[in-house]
Amino acid sequence: MSAPVRLFRTLRRETRGLALLEFALCLPFLIIATLWAFEFANYVLVRQQISQLALQVSDNAARIGTLTSVQTQIDEKQINDLFTGANLQGGSLDLAHNGRIILTSLEVDDGQPHGQYLHWQRCYGALVYPSSYGRQGDGKGNSSVKGMGPSDAKIVAVADAPAMFVEIAYQYQPIISARIAPSALMHEVAAMMVRDNRDTSDPGINSVNGVQPSAC
Repeated sequence: MSAPVRLFRTLRRETRGLALLEFALCLPFLIIATLWAFEFANYVLVRQQISQLALQVSDNAARIGTLTSVQTQIDEKQINDLFTGANLQGGSLDLAHNGRIILTSLEVDDGQPHGQYLHWQRCYGALVYPSSYGRQGDGKGNSSVKGMGPSDAKIVAVADAPAMFVEIAYQYQPIISARIAPSALMHEVAAMMVRDNRDTSDPGINSVNGVQPSAC
């Protein structure tokens, strides 16, 4: 038997490095799967945090105001404080730079045909993202607005209770790579009905000297 044949048979029977070879072949796939699992778990947690934050902002927006003898009035400073609080609550999300909060007062139009309309709208955050459900003034004097939100779950206001509708758009910040994240942009919505007798007369939000409105 020739030397090459004997060498081939010896190598074929040799199994001491088989496990190491199999591990070396599987290691890249194992690393990719582990990194994807970490990124996906972080993505889910961030999305849940954004959703909860949207609910918190809408709840706070439904509660704020200064009680007068008859009605509750809100002003630009209270709206700005609301946004600042949301950014602080978001912590490392840094909504001021990576996100956009859109707060809309959905109300019933006092004039004909008494439909839904977007009385006022305020925004916060550097992310360029327009509202997915309309702009300030939409629906005034017409019935073009049927509510706000997804088509199968629209929020509508009633005559004595505006709805504080919140949208939060967020540019996801990956911990490993955006290539393995499900999506780069998150968008969550929430709404709460105003609980008190809020003053809805124009402009809806009172101005305050020295305070810059958070216009959209």
